[in-house]
Amino acid sequence: MDTGIDINKIGQNAATASQSLAVASTKDKNEALAIIADALEKMKGFVLDVNAKEVAEAQKRALPAPMIERMTLNDKRYAEMVGGVRKLIDLPDPVGRILDGYSVESGLNIKKRSVPLGVIGVIYESRPNVTVDIAALCLKSGNACILRGGSECFQTNLTLYEIMQEAINKTSLPLHSINFLQATDRDLVNKLLTLDQFVDVIIPRGGESLHRMCVQHATVPVIVGGFGVSHMYVDESADLERAVNVIINAKVQKPSACNALDTLLIHRSCAVNLVKLLIPELSKYKILVHVYGEIAELFRDYPFLTTCTSEDLDTEFLGMQMNIVMMDDIHEAILHIRQHKAIHSDAILTNNLEHAEMFSRSVPSACVYINASTRFTDGGQFGMGAEVAISTQKLHVRGPMALEALTTYQYVCSGDYLARP
Repeated sequence: MDTGIDINKIGQNAATASQSLAVASTKDKNEALAIIADALEKMKGFVLDVNAKEVAEAQKRALPAPMIERMTLNDKRYAEMVGGVRKLIDLPDPVGRILDGYSVESGLNIKKRSVPLGVIGVIYESRPNVTVDIAALCLKSGNACILRGGSECFQTNLTLYEIMQEAINKTSLPLHSINFLQATDRDLVNKLLTLDQFVDVIIPRGGESLHRMCVQHATVPVIVGGFGVSHMYVDESADLERAVNVIINAKVQKPSACNALDTLLIHRSCAVNLVKLLIPELSKYKILVHVYGEIAELFRDYPFLTTCTSEDLDTEFLGMQMNIVMMDDIHEAILHIRQHKAIHSDAILTNNLEHAEMFSRSVPSACVYINASTRFTDGGQFGMGAEVAISTQKLHVRGPMALEALTTYQYVCSGDYLARP
């Protein structure tokens, strides 16, 4: 299908814009963010109307409930989206920081300085706020971006992009600082993944299949993240009454989030007492519990129950479901976690300092929690501001990818007309 979109031209325009953004002043970038925030606030009613129509269409098409929940904008989410842009204004500029500096015997002076990545391609699903979040983060960090949102939210994303474009046109920054693929043809994704002449990095935001597809087909470096099975292990020493609130928070505070609890592991010695405390709270939220093995007996009177399969243990539910499994000890719990996609956010509830240390050093996740909910994996909650994604890989960056993660560094070396001896 010929969309009439010249993606090479889009890439070239973004690359040219990135050169100007790399040297843009903090003042100019902050002024642009303020103008974008004002424009989004002014157009709130229009954007919400566009989004409501797309949500209604998604409901007619019977798209999955978690997807519909993620694509829905409301007053609170819209205010958070605009507020996130304004918060970036107050954050330090990550570009131009001197990370290290020294001189060597030859007389060469060396400085390690932070610089933008260049052009960032972002492929994402469902959440329209991502369009604004990423565009704003890229502007502040001196990067141009090329955005490709999901087809289910195309009109909302396009509307937000057009508002930002109109706002940027009133600033000193290049118009092509923000770019959006204005068609839902999947072939455009493949072209973006191989646009290595102009694009410096690809960041996918969505399910595991999206990430794997990007890694498989890209010739541009890909930063993987945003999915994984989140576990919480309740150790034998845990304060059970306080543990209940943390468990429920990790599951229901935002069940569609990638850091929401998927599998609860309970030490055998405290299973009976913890389940008694948990059942009223699980019932209140009508959470479908997938019980595995022996623990099923403790849930015999629970109304929202099913049997946990091996496949369930590797499932990121993104909804009001969770697995519950009994463990013999912390070693079994760690082994289970390592075997079942623990790469994102995982937690232990314990009063045993030795077990807390063992857990944090043994679990391979990007974010490990001791006596805290997995729902804290978020740039804002980490004090970083908004994030582009949660990286679960081990190179360049891990965890919430905020402003600093959108920079790399270069060595600036100077001498007095110095030649190597």
